[in-house]
Amino acid sequence: MTDAGQVVPLERIEQRIIVLRGQKVLLDADLAELYGVETGNLNLAVRRNRERFPDDFVFRLTKDEFTECLRLQSATSNKGRGGRRTLPYAFTEQGVAMLSSVLRSPRAVLVNVEIMRAFVRLRRMLATHEELARRIAELEKTYDSRFAVVFDVLMELMKPPALPKSRGKHGFVAPPGD
Repeated sequence: MTDAGQVVPLERIEQRIIVLRGQKVLLDADLAELYGVETGNLNLAVRRNRERFPDDFVFRLTKDEFTECLRLQSATSNKGRGGRRTLPYAFTEQGVAMLSSVLRSPRAVLVNVEIMRAFVRLRRMLATHEELARRIAELEKTYDSRFAVVFDVLMELMKPPALPKSRGKHGFVAPPGD
């Protein structure tokens, strides 16, 4: 357990949450590591309970998604060295919640609680950002053109920084102080 009584630090989970197809997801290998199980065993449990995992809960990455944007994040090796032989699954928040009904070890239950907290924290942070953007837009309407430059700068500062395509890391990183 961590100092805060967590099985897995929240930051470790948040760093593994990525946006794919417009959804926040966790990959099967990352979930397996967090739960302390083999990826194959996690996927087997999902296959045995497929009716609990509709396509909006879990989906398989395409080859392009895997090779173009996730290969470095997944840190996979080639087939000859025991690497992945199948494309990974991505679990939405609902899919992760459903995993708690399939994986029943004490660790899985505790980790699942922490993962849900990470999703909630991320959602709150995004909502705060959207609320701030909405308020700035409202203020912009009420003031004359003298403040247009100030509002333009504020909106530009609120945009997330563009990541270089060559970076190997994907995922959510909490701002300092959270």
